[in-house]
Amino acid sequence: MCGHGVLALGRFALDFGLVPAPPAGVREARVNIHCPCGLVAAFVQCEGGRSRGPVRFHSVPAFALATDLLVDVPGHGKVVVDIAYGGAFYAFVSAEKLGLDVCSAKTRDLVDAATAVTGAVKAQFNIHHPESADLAFLYGTILTDGRDAHSEEPTTNICVFADAQVDRSPTGSGVTARIALQYHKGLLELNQTRAFKSSATGSVFTGKAVRVSDTLSFSSVNVLLLSLSSVLGKFLHSALRRDF
Repeated sequence: MCGHGVLALGRFALDFGLVPAPPAGVREARVNIHCPCGLVAAFVQCEGGRSRGPVRFHSVPAFALATDLLVDVPGHGKVVVDIAYGGAFYAFVSAEKLGLDVCSAKTRDLVDAATAVTGAVKAQFNIHHPESADLAFLYGTILTDGRDAHSEEPTTNICVFADAQVDRSPTGSGVTARIALQYHKGLLELNQTRAFKSSATGSVFTGKAVRVSDTLSFSSVNVLLLSLSSVLGKFLHSALRRDF
């Protein structure tokens, strides 16, 4: 699941008529989006049938898979990491444990360190999802500023995913997983809002765990995530059918 993609698609679907506008006087439109991880509901603030203001979504059940996992990371030695799921699995580690400052280090150095963690976790830990084998893989590593306890100030992270790519947002599925992890550790309570900032671009998501979910075989939470999104352009793609 791409969290910032869900936010953008929700706005696009309303503004370009892919879903019907809500009745007059209703200030929010619901857009159901079927993702590989399950159904995600986006809610788009609107006025006169057009989007206005931020977009939010309710996540699939999110959970902590492993905490305080000791992993041997090449070039960094033994490192303690957490693994959590929020539509995809991520490893979480404070950048400080890798000798870096997530807010000021060079992006290349952060990418190299996160990639090393991802490779080490994949080699040394078996990822499993309680419902779907297709979702049982580590998508990437999120380096944080280590500020996991609740605060009014944003906590900063950077997500390095797939083939060493950097997310320009705080990462919707990653923030969802991080909230589930913080709730699991007792650092966040239900309906306690936290802000998450991308060290790559400075963009911010806010989110909170809104309810405990009983849809999985162990403890999980549903997360509500909110942010702004904008339509920057439109690309029209057409395909010619060829019969061979």
